[in-house]
Amino acid sequence: MDSGNLEDWLRFFLDTYLYKVTTADNDVKGYPVGPIYAASKAMPEDRVLALREANIYERQRYRHIPGMPLIEVGSDGYVAAETSFLVVRTMRDGQMTVFAAGVYLDRVKQDADGAWCYAERIAVCDSRRIGTLLAIPI
Repeated sequence: MDSGNLEDWLRFFLDTYLYKVTTADNDVKGYPVGPIYAASKAMPEDRVLALREANIYERQRYRHIPGMPLIEVGSDGYVAAETSFLVVRTMRDGQMTVFAAGVYLDRVKQDADGAWCYAERIAVCDSRRIGTLLAIPI
């Protein structure tokens, strides 16, 4: 993802899945949606298409820095993982800022070919404020 291959990112998901970006406050309150909510591959495909062809923005790069995951194997064939993350944004002029920090709440399962894929990826951001240019996956 950090190298710009956003189109390839979707192959890491099962055909039916949930990808959501939300805030810690909304997560605690149990709110079901956030700034990004995708329950089909068409939704993030549309975001990537908009990023590539419709949006006009200053060139920038993102670096996702995951922590060590806490893994729990379930009896239902799913594996749950909780992983802290930090995303740093570097602008064209070299200025770097923390774009997001938080925790990934993941559920993964093997697909029909035996590859491990996301059934759920929920990015819970620590900040109440999420950048308005949230087109890339966190």
